[in-house]
Amino acid sequence: MAAAMKIALLAVAAMAVLSTASAATYNVGEPAGDWGFGINYGSWASSKQFIPGDSIVFKYSPQAHDVLEVSKADYDSCSAASPMTTLNTGNDVVSLPAIGTRYFICGFTGHCTAGMKVAIDVVSASSPSTPSTPSTPSSPAPSSGPSASNSPPPPSPSAATSIRVTAGLGLVVLLAGLMA
Repeated sequence: MAAAMKIALLAVAAMAVLSTASAATYNVGEPAGDWGFGINYGSWASSKQFIPGDSIVFKYSPQAHDVLEVSKADYDSCSAASPMTTLNTGNDVVSLPAIGTRYFICGFTGHCTAGMKVAIDVVSASSPSTPSTPSTPSSPAPSSGPSASNSPPPPSPSAATSIRVTAGLGLVVLLAGLMA
């Protein structure tokens, strides 16, 4: 009976550890810098795989910037007129609890149009980390440029994904050792 209790407890602990180990926190714009000018936030965001449970952190000087969560239409037009959320502490943590795209801009005049905007696409944990490739046409088109074989390889899974798996497995092993 005690052995069965230990196994059940280990299974519950392993599930809890794996669910909490899957969350990652990303500092927006790193490693290049904080929430500010001179960063290509589109490239930064597309190099990550955000999944439900992750968080993003906007670090900035509150005298110089803020963060507004806006609709897609307001994101596209850089309109700060109707934000869904206004953040202005300079160290703002945003939880990403669900699948979908979230849109953030700097509300200071001219900052969004100067590039201070980021769209965060939260996908299922089982989604591939790279976008799917378009289908190939049925008849080949004449080539006027480099062949597809010269394309760069797809990005490797994010460091956060590797940390999630390593931390989860490490904690399960530790718990198993403690239960023995």
